[in-house]
Amino acid sequence: MNIMNNDMNMKPAWLEGLMAETFFGACGSHENSRKNEKNVFCLHCCLSICPHCFPSHRSHPLLQVRRYVYHDVVRLGDLEKLIDCSYIQPYTINSAKVIFLNQRPQSRSFKGSANICWTCDRILQEPFHFCSLSCKVDNMVYRGEDLSSILYRFDESDFAISQFEGLQMDGSEMIIDDDGQITTSSILEDPVLQYRGSSCSNEDASNSLISHEPELAKKKKKGRGLLPGIVLSLSSRRKGAPQRAPLS
Repeated sequence: MNIMNNDMNMKPAWLEGLMAETFFGACGSHENSRKNEKNVFCLHCCLSICPHCFPSHRSHPLLQVRRYVYHDVVRLGDLEKLIDCSYIQPYTINSAKVIFLNQRPQSRSFKGSANICWTCDRILQEPFHFCSLSCKVDNMVYRGEDLSSILYRFDESDFAISQFEGLQMDGSEMIIDDDGQITTSSILEDPVLQYRGSSCSNEDASNSLISHEPELAKKKKKGRGLLPGIVLSLSSRRKGAPQRAPLS
């Protein structure tokens, strides 16, 4: 009976590795190569790899990991094909919902009547019970619940290497939003994107990361076709003080 309980509570290797692996560090196998950040997790080998490792994992199911506010996240649409993500609070980045892989450190625990994470006491929105994947898994293990009840048999074709055809060697996937602005989805580190209350759906704040590019593009368009000397003379004329005509 005890053996059966241990089997039920045992984390599969891919889940254990996903929550324990270190991402976005330099790949030891390609330390002399450029753009060698480890931001992809091989579900077959249970380790993190960089884009240079793809040829060795061509037939393996691969999961992309992204970074938000200095912590590792995975798109909810990808993760929920592997495991039941119900009651884990998602966050919105570039119109895509993501789940934190591990709980984040906090300076102090909250004491009050607010809705909090059942594992780490982080404030959450209703009706969520967990702030990260590890918080849900660890809570189930602590309670002796059957982990197999939340694990899915996934289709490896959903995690084929073909999904990374648009991936650059720096691991950042190019995304064009509704306004035609281009940004990357792998690394979104900005301390400005803080949680308002318990919500972290800051699409407007995330768009501010790329708001400077259109302004530069507009300036370039305005100056296109003009000789540098003409632009310089025009700008210098604007700086001059206005001159009054002499009184007759």
